[in-house]
Amino acid sequence: MTIKVNSQTAIVFDLDDTLYNEIDFLKSAYKEIAIKLAPDSWQFLYANLLSLYRNKKNVFEYISDNYGLTTDELIHSYRNHIPNIQAFDGVLKLMALIKAKEGKIGIITDGRSRTQRNKIKALGFSEYVDHIVISEEIGSEKPDENNFMAIESKLNCSVNYYIADNIKKDFLAPKKRGWNTIGLLDNGLNIHSNAYQFQEEKYLPENFISAISELQLL
Repeated sequence: MTIKVNSQTAIVFDLDDTLYNEIDFLKSAYKEIAIKLAPDSWQFLYANLLSLYRNKKNVFEYISDNYGLTTDELIHSYRNHIPNIQAFDGVLKLMALIKAKEGKIGIITDGRSRTQRNKIKALGFSEYVDHIVISEEIGSEKPDENNFMAIESKLNCSVNYYIADNIKKDFLAPKKRGWNTIGLLDNGLNIHSNAYQFQEEKYLPENFISAISELQLL
């Protein structure tokens, strides 16, 4: 898919499962917790935590029962750790090309401020992104139009694109506001896997891609 980019073009991205796989953040947190709790045998504990998660068990309850940490301590560690995560192939190259063509880059993401900003920094996006809207900071979550209006007011572009993955909530607001919408197909690792429940036209993006690397700029 080809996008024409100039100084009046804003390319806005969702974060989790759009620019990297969110499961990798979970794995990063579990690994850090396992190393802290069992430095000499962390691999075994890490494997157990992933197995519990995949079988829909309460991972933090297991850790609390066996290692004496409170749930609040575990949640704090999970949310605030510095993650070891990698952007999808082509993302950083695409961002660099957008900036080279004088386009603007934004991120609209739901979540907690510190958690999401730690992810953005770890992924290497900070030098490219012109504005970030995080639900905790703005007081509303997608699909609220306020999140998209906040980006519009900051980037002030005549053409806006939103690239995201979650059919349930990502495209309702930008479509109402006349944005171009691009859906990234689930690569089989997405945290939210209920797209089949939201097949009405209002939920669907105008176009789909299977990888960020498919996007070409003019």
